[in-house]
Amino acid sequence: MFPIRDHNPSGRTPYVTWALIIANVVIFFGYWLTIPDGYRLNLFFYTWGLVPQRVMAGQGYETILTSMFLHGGWMHLLGNMWFLRLFGDNLEDEMGHGGFLLFYLLGGLAAAALQVGSDPASPMPMVGASGAIAGVMGGYLLLFPKARVDVLFIFIIFFRVFAIPAWIVLGVWFALQVFSGVSVPSDGGGVAYLAHVGGFLGGLVLAVPAWLRRGGTGYWQTNQGQPPHPPKDYAFQRSSIPRIPRR
Repeated sequence: MFPIRDHNPSGRTPYVTWALIIANVVIFFGYWLTIPDGYRLNLFFYTWGLVPQRVMAGQGYETILTSMFLHGGWMHLLGNMWFLRLFGDNLEDEMGHGGFLLFYLLGGLAAAALQVGSDPASPMPMVGASGAIAGVMGGYLLLFPKARVDVLFIFIIFFRVFAIPAWIVLGVWFALQVFSGVSVPSDGGGVAYLAHVGGFLGGLVLAVPAWLRRGGTGYWQTNQGQPPHPPKDYAFQRSSIPRIPRR
């Protein structure tokens, strides 16, 4: 299952969401196209990525921030930016631009804290915005549990798009991260699953004040668990190719 869009356009332009996407893309191009070989690229990641062993030794605290803007490859970048665009705009709409930026960074901090705490002696650098974006997803789940999200379902040769409530989409995603985090070796097979778990839980907690200010469960009842904007329905366009009837 892969979420492709939601039915909840934001009420104002999500400047911070777009700025974060642009910053991640520009930074990625800045090192991906200029560092000539794998050895130097690995050294770059080790210098600016989050290395638990180094942080626990009281060094490299700045990498908690810098690691959020680094990605290990094209698919890593595209996947993260897709999820940020999908879930970030509605949260920014509710929290405001400055509030959302602070929320995003604190979600990334929560992700780093759990990842470092789970394996403090690890010498492997952690890079990627996925921990902070997991925080966005956790906040989205709390504020908009019944928002409709279109999910592309792929099963061998069967393809279909379903509209599913956000609590199912995000709940399944979170359950997969927890399962992978406890069943995969500590290096995560190259994926920081526990950072995703930490970011998601951090986002849930950090979104509680915004949720309570809006009335808590009353906010869910007022908006049916969706963003407070008219939902958008998508319909597949008819083909412009004329049909030729049989004779």
